[in-house]
Amino acid sequence: MANQHVIPNPNGGWDVKGEGNSRATKHTDTQREAIDVAKDIARKQHSEAIIHGRDGRIRDKDSYGNDPMPPKDRIH
Repeated sequence: MANQHVIPNPNGGWDVKGEGNSRATKHTDTQREAIDVAKDIARKQHSEAIIHGRDGRIRDKDSYGNDPMPPKDRIH
């Protein structure tokens, strides 16, 4: 149940890497493809997809389970 990180590959393209793994799970040409792969894996594992920008800094996160701070429904 590892979080999935979308990170730039130094040789070009983007990698999806499980947290704590030394090797990428998947390499893609575009960040969009890598995000789709990471979100799919995160949904199946009930973990988070963490998207990094070209500078390596986290730019977005999507949680698919076990979120300690889920959003509050303000309508009901």
